[in-house]
Formats: sequence, structure tokens, C-alpha cells
Amino acid sequence: MITAIATFRLPKRLAVDEARAIFQGTAPRYQSQPGLIRKYYVLSEDGMTVGGIYLWESRAAADALYTDEWRAFVTGKYGVAPDLAYWETPVVVDNPTQRIVVA
Repeated sequence: MITAIATFRLPKRLAVDEARAIFQGTAPRYQSQPGLIRKYYVLSEDGMTVGGIYLWESRAAADALYTDEWRAFVTGKYGVAPDLAYWETPVVVDNPTQRIVVA
């Protein structure tokens, strides 16, 4: 498994309600994304950084999303280009299902 973290340092502060509305508007586009296990939308406490934390089945699945078109879409949404980092994810603790998932 791979975790990808996309962050956007915003030009101006974003309130939680504003962030929630933006996130809800884009969430449906990720529901059927092949290989995407889970996505978290995040907002920093100071409202100056937003991001997405994605858990993927594989790096190939992640790379299929992070195209030039995706970068253009999210840059248009937030007014800045994303910083994107990949992390190997060998173990996940899933408390709601009481499972430990090992890649």
C-alpha cells in the first residue's frame, strides 16, 4: 500500500465551513477511483493549508490519478499547485473493523 499526501499552502485563510463545502463538492469524483482505499480531506488549525491524505492499493493506482489534468483541477480549486509526497504504508491499524492490515 501507498499513502500519498497532497498539501496546498493557501494564499489566504480558509474557514472550516468553507473548506467543508469545497471538500464535499470534490469528494464524489474520488468515490470510484480505482485502487483508492480511503481519502481524508484535511485543514490545518490556522486555515492556511489544506490537503488530502490518500491510501492506495499501489503506487501505480496513485499515479493514475495524479496526472497533469488532476494538478490543473486542484490548482484551479485552491489557487496554488499541490506538493505531493508518497509514503510506503506496510501496516494499517483499522479500529472500526478491529483489523490490522499488512501490505
